Amino acid sequence: MRLLVGLGNPGPRYARNRHNIGFMAVDEIVRRHGFGPWRARFQGRVAEGRIGGEKLLAQQPQTYMNESGRAVGEALRFYKLDPEQVIVLHDEIDLKPGKVKVKQGGGPGGHNGLRSIDAHIGRDYWRVRLGVGHPGDKDLVHDHVLHDFAKADDGWLDKLLDAVAAELPILLAGDELAFMSKVNQALVPPRPKPPPKPAPEPAGEPDKPSET
Repeated sequence: MRLLVGLGNPGPRYARNRHNIGFMAVDEIVRRHGFGPWRARFQGRVAEGRIGGEKLLAQQPQTYMNESGRAVGEALRFYKLDPEQVIVLHDEIDLKPGKVKVKQGGGPGGHNGLRSIDAHIGRDYWRVRLGVGHPGDKDLVHDHVLHDFAKADDGWLDKLLDAVAAELPILLAGDELAFMSKVNQALVPPRPKPPPKPAPEPAGEPDKPSET
């Protein structure tokens, strides 16, 4: 069993915030893979499902971002899971919009949701970092992540969420490099190959010498 956690803040006020891209990604995973209904449990919302024969519990902590670890820790202890069985999807300002990277362990990098999870279960869980871009000034980061995505972002955002959900079985199978490659290709498809060059025309027969 795996615990699949999307990070965000609860309530309609925050629903379209950049900080809530983790919630959005888990919503799309639950929808695409036909998980059961959402229900209140472990200080959050949870939905159960299976992907590739493996049982997953999707979770959206309702504790607000800074206390996400309380909800994650409660679920982990109830199911007697190890941190390595937890996958957290979250916003990442140090990646360009639409980029995705996967890593296990590491520091919170200034992300308060990750910092809370670290405090409750340690650092050995997996992180799916979903790029939302940097505002260019560290003093603007707070407002940047707590503001809604712009309408112009919908094109790449929809593609990203769709690709993360579609390619998740690859990540669950243990191939994080292929998962990242597939998701990134979905947003920036490879350039089409140029058409083949036409074959050279066959040389004509040499002129016959005159018989006169």
